[in-house]
Amino acid sequence: MYPNHLIQQIAFIKEIDKIKYIQRKTKLFNSDRCENDAEHCWHLAMMAMVLAEYANEPIDILKVVKMVLIHDVVEIDAGDTFLYDTRKSHDNTAEERLAAQRIFGLLPSELAAELIALWEEFEAGTTPEAKFAKAMDRLEPLLQNTSNQGGTWKEFDVSYDTVYFNKQVIRKGSETIWKYAEELINKSVEEGILRK
Repeated sequence: MYPNHLIQQIAFIKEIDKIKYIQRKTKLFNSDRCENDAEHCWHLAMMAMVLAEYANEPIDILKVVKMVLIHDVVEIDAGDTFLYDTRKSHDNTAEERLAAQRIFGLLPSELAAELIALWEEFEAGTTPEAKFAKAMDRLEPLLQNTSNQGGTWKEFDVSYDTVYFNKQVIRKGSETIWKYAEELINKSVEEGILRK
């Protein structure tokens, strides 16, 4: 006989398969194919493990990995809002909170509460783990756009000031990685792939 909660857990696992169909605006490295949310979350988890030593503060890496793996699950219901979208606020947490409650609510209550709390911690961005997780979330598209000769920056006519402002979140999680990111942003202007 299987445990009582197994049916709930399997229902959640089936539901989150939908994240594979959520297309992001950014494209894979050196590619013209858009990344999906599942690929994005996996990549952030790998980045967090590899770059953890550069966090500004000691972090629980397992907690960071959990955060980046679940942070976009809410987009199954709420959709992906492009960071540089000028029509819709990227801070659509009310809509996302409803999505978190519905999707994580498929799980047994204790596990649902844990994942909702992790998601909320990521959104708040105040703990060392959340700051580092957010740094990874902002670094990956920067690396993608530089590998694609401007990628979505050029496609959506995003300016240096906008990129610089939005990428400063990286600094809160890692000063070292921010210095690298800042250099990439400035170099992108010099190379003509980011509009000053």
